[in-house]
Amino acid sequence: MKIEDVIKSEVIVSINKKVLLNILYTQHILSDGLSKILKSYSLSHEQFGVLVLLKDLNGKCANMYMIQQKMASKTSNTTRLVDKLLLKGLVTRETCSENRRKIEISITQKGLFILNKTEPKIQAYETKLADNLSLYEIEDLNRLLEKYRTINNK
Repeated sequence: MKIEDVIKSEVIVSINKKVLLNILYTQHILSDGLSKILKSYSLSHEQFGVLVLLKDLNGKCANMYMIQQKMASKTSNTTRLVDKLLLKGLVTRETCSENRRKIEISITQKGLFILNKTEPKIQAYETKLADNLSLYEIEDLNRLLEKYRTINNK
């Protein structure tokens, strides 16, 4: 569906505005689809991201700064996210024995269990999204998005 049909505009928009609207609308669709999957586990995108980050550490702990640096959305309140995950029993938070100012966060077995349940659903969603694109088109889309983002972050 063309973006002009989505926004029901009869005004011709510039090509630059059209790409921005397309990216924003696509992000909205992707976010909604992911939210539907995560909602059944009472997780937000950001909470899910923290769990994945902790799982990828293979049993090692992370501190709040590391979590913040690796988050896709740098505006997320990491302390609040970790607090919510702590209340759900998905992470632990402990003071480092060597440096009492350092807080160490790690994923619990319950957190790993939740990720193992969500992983196949998210992989199926990713596959569904890419079904109408060739491998070349997916690689090209990634390359173009990275190029677009790089130019606009200078």
